[in-house]
Amino acid sequence: MIAQLRGEIGDISGNTIVLLVGGVGYRVNTTLETVQKIKESDTSNITLKTYLAVRETSLDLYGFLENEELSFFEMLLSVSGIGPKSALSILNVADVETLKTAVSTGESSYLTKVSGIGKKNAEKIIIELRDKLGAIASKADNTNMKEEMETFEALQTLGYSTREAREAMKNISKEANTPSERIKEVLKILGKQE
Repeated sequence: MIAQLRGEIGDISGNTIVLLVGGVGYRVNTTLETVQKIKESDTSNITLKTYLAVRETSLDLYGFLENEELSFFEMLLSVSGIGPKSALSILNVADVETLKTAVSTGESSYLTKVSGIGKKNAEKIIIELRDKLGAIASKADNTNMKEEMETFEALQTLGYSTREAREAMKNISKEANTPSERIKEVLKILGKQE
C-alpha cells in the first residue's frame, strides 16, 4: 500500500492533483481545502499521507496533508455503505474538528449536506463513529454546532461557496454569540476579501 508520497505538484484540477515523484505522476484525490493549502505553499516539495482504494476496475489514491485528516477519512470508510468518494465529500463540508464535534453531538445536518447521504445514513455514521471518537458531547457543544450550522447555511443561501464560508467562519471572534452576529461578522470578512 502507498502510505505517503513526497514530490512536486505537476497539475491541479478541481480536487485532484498530480504529484510528480521520481518522474512518475500520481493522480491524487483530495479535499478542496487541501488543494487551497497546496496552492498557497511551496509546490515543489509537498508530502501527502495517502490511502490507496483498490477496486476491481481501478486503483485510486486519496491524499491529505495531515495525519488527522487521513485517520478521519479511514474512520468514515469503516462505516458500511460509505466509500472513498463519499468520505472525501464529507471532508469537503467542514474541517475534521468540526466534523468530530458534529458526530459527538449528534448533529447530522453537516453530513446531510453531502450528495447521496440522507438523514438515515447520517445517523448511521454518527452511531458508528461516536464510540470510536470517544467524545462525550456537552449541551454547550450542541448549541454551538447548531448556531454554526445556521450561519453556514445562511452564507450558502447568500451565494458563498462552501470553501469561502468555511474560511471566513474560522475568523469569527468569540464575542459573536448569536447566528445573526456571526453572519454580520462573516459578511464583513468576506467583503474585505472582494
